[in-house]
Amino acid sequence: MSDPLTIARAAWGDALPDWVKLLAEECARTSQNKVAVRLGRSAALVSAVLRHKYKGDMGAVEDVVRGRFMDATVLCPATGVISTAACRDWMAKAKTYSNETSERVRMHRACRACPRYRKEATDAA
Repeated sequence: MSDPLTIARAAWGDALPDWVKLLAEECARTSQNKVAVRLGRSAALVSAVLRHKYKGDMGAVEDVVRGRFMDATVLCPATGVISTAACRDWMAKAKTYSNETSERVRMHRACRACPRYRKEATDAA
């Protein structure tokens, strides 16, 4: 059985991004399942990214990895500076309206007006 970094290097070759390398190193240090839990994603997604076979939005995965493991941040119009991972989580929640908490309503409105959210919606179309 190969370690995650060997798998990632074999799949990505010289084009191995720094964030995928870090993802592989985290998987080797703990486990793929633990990393997936920390990312709020599935272990299958982590595996597919390491193997360069993920067909979804690789930019979204990069944002989450950078936010969780590399301390990448963005300026949120509603809350100030937040991690890119938290931003992605709020953007996902903003796709549907929910009035379960006042914070959820506030963030729904803020995300829908945010240029990052609008860029995602435009890119998806």
